[in-house]
Amino acid sequence: MPDRLKKYKEMRDFGETPEPAGGKPKRGKLPLFVIQKHHASRLHYDFRLEMEGVLKSWAVPKGPSYDPTVKRLAMMTEDHPYDYASFEGVIPAGNYGAGNVIIWDNGTWEFIEPGDDPVKALQQGKLTFRLYGKKMFGEWALVKIKGRSPKGNEWLLIKHRDKYANPNVDVTEVAPRSIISNLDVDEIGAENTWQSDRKATYGRRAPTLASRLAAEQQATKKPASRSSRSPGARSRGASAPSRSSRARSPRPTRPTGRRRLR
Repeated sequence: MPDRLKKYKEMRDFGETPEPAGGKPKRGKLPLFVIQKHHASRLHYDFRLEMEGVLKSWAVPKGPSYDPTVKRLAMMTEDHPYDYASFEGVIPAGNYGAGNVIIWDNGTWEFIEPGDDPVKALQQGKLTFRLYGKKMFGEWALVKIKGRSPKGNEWLLIKHRDKYANPNVDVTEVAPRSIISNLDVDEIGAENTWQSDRKATYGRRAPTLASRLAAEQQATKKPASRSSRSPGARSRGASAPSRSSRARSPRPTRPTGRRRLR
């Protein structure tokens, strides 16, 4: 059986970095996914799908987009160990990927097509799947492209047109924080390098950015004005106010006989 983590281990000194060296998948109805926001030499999002006992991984420079017309570049990287799904902290300077890491989203995923074997679909260069996360919902696709890289590792991450698709919401803006610690990536410091061992909350009923995204389109005929209200801004540990909502001035109070304006 091939050692799928050989490259991963060769690139790291586990005496220097807190990153996990291994881990075995746990049995569940669906495999897990995790997206880690990683501020290394450049900020990017590491998108990982559990498959073949490891986490198949892509670096997405701009992060995911709910706009089906936007195709995000995703560079396939080395397989990561299962335990990496719970890693949040700081990779020290001088190590591969040095920088801050937070768990931006996690949950489970379900293979859709083509065929009935996700490993074979991945090898053929196209994978369509459904995500059940806290920020990521609905149908998505990873499609391999012929890019400029001689490594042949260039893919596109694309949102399918479903009830969650929304061109007016930038999910990386309205929900920038860790779903575990509620910290943004630059708030994780070397003094609090941390690795979670708590059980993650997976499943199809994970709250609620998805329902907010869907409600944006169902509740009004003007989704652009509604979506500027940052649909994920009140979800616990997952988001922060959008720029537009921060800029909005409060509604003036009408004076009454009992109250003076101050």
